[in-house]
Amino acid sequence: MAGNTATTIHKVVALASAVCVDLCLFYASALAATRSVFGHLAALWVSAALRCLALTVVTLFSLGDVKPLLIRFITVHSVLPAVFETGTKVLYHEETPCGLLADLRCWLMCTGASLAAALFWEITIPDTDGAAAGEETQQKARKLFMRVLYMYKPYYRLLLGGLVFLTLAVVCEMFIPFYTGRIIDILGSQYQANEFISAVLFMGLYSVGSSVCAGCRGGLLLCAISVFTCRVKVMLFGALTKQEVGFFETIKTGEITSRLSKDTTLMGRTVCLNVNVLLRTFIKTLGMIYFMMNLSWKLTFLVLLETPVTGLIQNIYDTHYQRLSLAVQDSMALASEVANEAVSGIRVIRSFNTEKHEARRYDDRLMAIHKLKTQRDTVRAVYLLARRLTGLGMQVFMLYYGRLFIQRGQMTTGKLVSFILYQSDLGDSIRTLTYIFSDMLNSVGAAGKVFEYLDRKPQVSTDGKLKPDQLTGHIDFRRLNFAYPLYPNKIVLQDFSLELKSGQMTALVGPSGQGKSTCVSLLERFYEPQDGEILLDNEPLKSYDHRFLHQKIAVVNQEPVLFSGSIRDNIAYGLPDCSLDEVQEAARKANAHSFIMQLDKGYDAEVGEGGSQLSKSERQRICIARALVRQPQVLILDEITSSLDAESERKVQQALAGCPNQTLLVVAHRLKTIERADQIVVVGDGRVQERGTHQELMDSRGSYYRLREKLFAEGSSARTQTDASS
Repeated sequence: MAGNTATTIHKVVALASAVCVDLCLFYASALAATRSVFGHLAALWVSAALRCLALTVVTLFSLGDVKPLLIRFITVHSVLPAVFETGTKVLYHEETPCGLLADLRCWLMCTGASLAAALFWEITIPDTDGAAAGEETQQKARKLFMRVLYMYKPYYRLLLGGLVFLTLAVVCEMFIPFYTGRIIDILGSQYQANEFISAVLFMGLYSVGSSVCAGCRGGLLLCAISVFTCRVKVMLFGALTKQEVGFFETIKTGEITSRLSKDTTLMGRTVCLNVNVLLRTFIKTLGMIYFMMNLSWKLTFLVLLETPVTGLIQNIYDTHYQRLSLAVQDSMALASEVANEAVSGIRVIRSFNTEKHEARRYDDRLMAIHKLKTQRDTVRAVYLLARRLTGLGMQVFMLYYGRLFIQRGQMTTGKLVSFILYQSDLGDSIRTLTYIFSDMLNSVGAAGKVFEYLDRKPQVSTDGKLKPDQLTGHIDFRRLNFAYPLYPNKIVLQDFSLELKSGQMTALVGPSGQGKSTCVSLLERFYEPQDGEILLDNEPLKSYDHRFLHQKIAVVNQEPVLFSGSIRDNIAYGLPDCSLDEVQEAARKANAHSFIMQLDKGYDAEVGEGGSQLSKSERQRICIARALVRQPQVLILDEITSSLDAESERKVQQALAGCPNQTLLVVAHRLKTIERADQIVVVGDGRVQERGTHQELMDSRGSYYRLREKLFAEGSSARTQTDASS
């Protein structure tokens, strides 16, 4: 505490010493100027050098260390009076009162201007630890922006056409204020009909040309945005579908759909439109400055003094607005996620009577968005107020000096009107230039999230090339160790080894959660095992071509999944050349043909969203037909019998028995269905506990026997309770 107090006192003493030294030198420079010791301007610049040197020395002795910000402030504070006086002398051939007689008001004015300049520098180019991070962020944004521009390369003709019409529109627009002032001068002086008609005609032609070119520019750029957005959506969708299953377990559905629908659109529109605005504003600004310099270079320099203040306000606004915009974007993705969860789980919500709870969840998300938007809009309102006050102040100064120039004969009334028209647009253009570049970099925030998905490499490789002409379907699990990515410390399979022989039926049995379905997921290459490997015909699964592998290995899961469309489309899913006869044959094997033909449209009947128009048993049989129509070498049935009645199950088993060379892997709880299996494997604690035929395992009275007895006892108890209740 005492140390902090001493430090504060030390800084106060250093500041007081610097102020005293500076005031002494300031009054001494004024005295030298009034007595013409060195000449007026020479005395000011000598004084500036002495003040800068003296303040630096005092600061070094007082503080021992001088930061870059303080050095800049001392330099600006010292040379500002000399710069101001020299500029006034050159531009107006006059001397200001501060140059002729020093007083405290002049010193305070220069000190305030120096502080404002130092503040502007610190905000725009900060010398803080966060500057490196900010520069890194800006550099990353620039790279993303250039990448987005490169993706527009196929549509360069549209962009080039838009640029040409943009330039023509701006050039035509530049002449309108000039001819407006010209008409006023013609009307205010001796009226000449020819000059008046000529001025009106040219102003009309430039107005029409500006409107036509602006319309063509907008049409071409909107076409470019449309085709670009479609292309990015397709690329992103393709990249997402190539990711491993674990990716979709860690990323929420609402976030993915938000990136696919909103961010791609924002990425295309914002970047392209910002480039359009940037180029148009830049060309327009250069044109206006050219015309304004021709009308009055003195007033032009006065107007340009507004730029540093505008830049300072714009920088502060950009920093806060960007942060709040990103927060709103993320919050909207979370709200979409809640809505998607509620829609997809509406049956569960209705069953547990949680409609109000879900409504509150969604309302909380919307309120969070509302609060962020309110903060963002408040920042924008304050920014607009400051911007308009700055513009109003500059207009007052301009009108005051414009009146003086008209009285001195340096301008005409028409030229002043033209200048005012240009100045009103110039202020907006300069503010747009200071805003649009940072907004253009900020807008690639959405592009960054899109590119993050586009650049992501699946953790399960799909780069295999092996596509043998013959495949027997022999599968070998060798010493697998596996844990799901979400729970890396929870081992699901440990030292797991298993052989599936070609032409045989292997059944995996055991309690739930012991690793049976995990074996199926690894065989489908949804995940990659941490240790060990899976061989197909003595070759690792990852060596096979991705498309070829999933043509030869077909899976029917416990939960049937159908897509919107007809029954035929779902059975022939992924097989564009599949004939109706092949579809019907597969449906017969799956015991689905009879119920399909009872529908009004038969195989052309719509299944509804997710197969909602069909029962679970019917959906399951269609899924079985979808697998069988591919004539796979390896067929996996994961708990499918839970959705089938006894007759359908019997017919499916008969159909499968008709494929003697097919490797069949069945995962089942209902042990009655796998008694005919060539090999029954009991899985427990992530390992193979037993293997053999049904009779062999029953004779050994091990895990399989106990599991069967337990299920038989539970089934008998359920039947007894049913009989008692009836």
